[in-house]
Amino acid sequence: MDADRAVELLKAERERIERALARLGHQDDGEPADEFDPANLASDLYQDEFDESLAEDLRRQLDAVGRAEARLAAGTYGLSVESGQPVPDERLEALPSAELTAEEERAATER
Repeated sequence: MDADRAVELLKAERERIERALARLGHQDDGEPADEFDPANLASDLYQDEFDESLAEDLRRQLDAVGRAEARLAAGTYGLSVESGQPVPDERLEALPSAELTAEEERAATER
C-alpha cells in the first residue's frame, strides 16, 4: 500500500475512534428520574457498564492504530506481524490497523 494512503487511512481511523470515545458517558435524557427507583438505578448501571466496555474496546482499537503507525514509520506497515506475509490492500482499506492476514486472524480466533 502507498504510504500516503496508509497515513490517510490511519489518521481517519484515529479520528473516528477518538470521536467515539468523546461521545461516551452518561447521557442525560432530560427526563426527571427518581434516583431511588431500582429500575432507574439498574438502567443507569447497565448503561455505565456498557459504555465502559465500549470504551475499553475503543482504547484497544486506538492502541492498534498506534502500533500500525509505528509499523508505518519502521517501513513494515502492510506486513503481517506474525508471518511477515503481505496483508492485502483490500484488508488494510477495510481495517487500516490490521496486523495479520485474514487467514492468520481466523486461525488466531479459532485457538
